[in-house]
Amino acid sequence: MKKNIFLKEILFTLLGTILAGFGMASFLLPNKLSSGGFTGIATILYYFFNWNVGLTVIVLNIPLFILAFMRIGKRFLLKSLVGTFLLSTFIDIFEYLPLLTNDRLLSSIYGGTLIGIGTAFIFKAHTSTGGSDLIVQLLQSYKIKISSGKLLNIIDITVVILNVIFFREFEIGLYSAIAIFLVGIMIDVIFEGVNFSKLVFIISNENQRIINMINNDLNCGATEIYGKGTFLKENKVVVMSVMNRREIVILRDKVNKIDRGAFLIVTNAREVYGLGFKSIN
Repeated sequence: MKKNIFLKEILFTLLGTILAGFGMASFLLPNKLSSGGFTGIATILYYFFNWNVGLTVIVLNIPLFILAFMRIGKRFLLKSLVGTFLLSTFIDIFEYLPLLTNDRLLSSIYGGTLIGIGTAFIFKAHTSTGGSDLIVQLLQSYKIKISSGKLLNIIDITVVILNVIFFREFEIGLYSAIAIFLVGIMIDVIFEGVNFSKLVFIISNENQRIINMINNDLNCGATEIYGKGTFLKENKVVVMSVMNRREIVILRDKVNKIDRGAFLIVTNAREVYGLGFKSIN
């Protein structure tokens, strides 16, 4: 079992670094665009000093690897070393391919999409390619009270601003922002899929009829949550259920027919595990 998990992690890391390296070298780098992190800094050094991008990324990561060796588990560090080396290697290999497009909008879309998919595979392998991810891991080891998302955003925004300053093109910042946005979107899509479930809460005096409708007409389960209204101080039953987007449309119409005074609250459920949804394994 452990051998299969290890092989899966290796495969995901390899596939992820290939996609991310191709997106970086073939779309962002030739157009001076950045996806944030150390590759963004390496892009600046590449154009100003003609420094090799892949090698620069490795060199920039060396201080982080030394610090990580002391602060973070050795297994994660080893996998980060492998991920960083592979990504740097593929960036250098794909850099020699012919230019695919000099349209910055297309480059930001294709580059951001490929890097996002690649990064998602790398994350699925519980690996890192150093840079921003490793910085966040290190800062969290010091128990700094800032969320990972905010830390990554601060780092990426800083790097993009540096790209704009050094290249003196405001347009670079705008297209780089598109690329970074797409990276995040693709990571969410790979991890969570595109068919987000909906979580609904229904407060009604006809809760039993509504539960029967959910069970029989929509073939969905529901849960009764007992609460108390703070305005009239009345005991209430809140009906909670999870369903897909199409079922929400039917639910809304049927609830309205049963009780026009009902409260219906609908929100996105990014991940749902259990009977009828994703397996928890």
